[in-house]
Amino acid sequence: MTLEVRLTHRLPGVALDLAFDAPAGLTTLFGRSGAGKTTVVNAVAGLLRPDAGRIVAEGTVLLDTDSGICLPPHRRRVGYVFQDARLFPHLTVRQNLLYGNRLAPVDEPGATLDRIVELLGIGPLLDRRPGALSGGEKSRVALGRAILAKPRVLLMDEPLAALDEARKAEILPYLERLRDEIGLPMLYVSHSLAEVARLATTIVLIEAGRCTAAGPAANILSDPALAPGMGLREAGAILPARVAAQEDDGLTRLDTAAGPVWLPRVPATPGTALRVRILAQDVMIATRRPEALSALNVLPGRVVALREGEGPGVMVQLSLGGAPILARITRRSAAALGLAPGREVYAVLKAVSVAAESIGGG
Repeated sequence: MTLEVRLTHRLPGVALDLAFDAPAGLTTLFGRSGAGKTTVVNAVAGLLRPDAGRIVAEGTVLLDTDSGICLPPHRRRVGYVFQDARLFPHLTVRQNLLYGNRLAPVDEPGATLDRIVELLGIGPLLDRRPGALSGGEKSRVALGRAILAKPRVLLMDEPLAALDEARKAEILPYLERLRDEIGLPMLYVSHSLAEVARLATTIVLIEAGRCTAAGPAANILSDPALAPGMGLREAGAILPARVAAQEDDGLTRLDTAAGPVWLPRVPATPGTALRVRILAQDVMIATRRPEALSALNVLPGRVVALREGEGPGVMVQLSLGGAPILARITRRSAAALGLAPGREVYAVLKAVSVAAESIGGG
């Protein structure tokens, strides 16, 4: 199940000219405001007709300007979740959900009402009206309504932007479940690199209407050449891990390909797969295994690449048991350590710097 997008469109201030494929899973469109991300989503939905392009969802051509094909929105079978939930205020949650379901083709497979209610944890809300829901609850209901319409692709344009941090933390686990269990191509627009790192299986970087990079999230986030475009302070990579044990001293031990990692208590049972975002600025590098050090997480690795910036810093890509991560250090430190591709090193990870929002389901 894939979504193919090829678009050319001129807008005030930006000329859109890009192409990418979105496989099953969650594909994030990431870039600065005005880069053209929402325009892409609206073109897929049929809310905007581009100057030229081709959009194919699950083998069905939604748009092909060369062939004169441009399906209207209601025939595209696209689910769209906006920043505001846009629920029908006079209907209950159950009725809002069933409204989406009654628009679905009866002969197409798709998630059932009971399954979506369970996935999104909205069973206790079914008899309420939208006015009695929190922002996070409204967002979950809007997601459920869109999915119950049995869409070919699910579009989300910054669905968490209007929520405070507590409500975001509430809904992120449900987005992870949808990503892992629904099997739909999902296009997700976001300005938050933390959201992208936690949710994305594929990342499409868009700058001034152009696709500057696209690929698996782990590869894009760990590429030192792309870090400046994503913001040096927020640059970081994903470390795949699995919960090994809950320790008596309040720490959680994780198993990674490079060895054990300890973090402040992670509320997950042993065996749970996680993806942990490690910020580049929270990684130190040593050429010998350090001793008498307060840091618990010291992992053997090797230097893969170095990328110098315009200032005094250098971004170092490391491989920890095959998992790529980034370390942001000074050029002086890199020179003093003699860092070069292939050099065996140790990465020192600051456990207390890993925030709860940087830990997501794997």
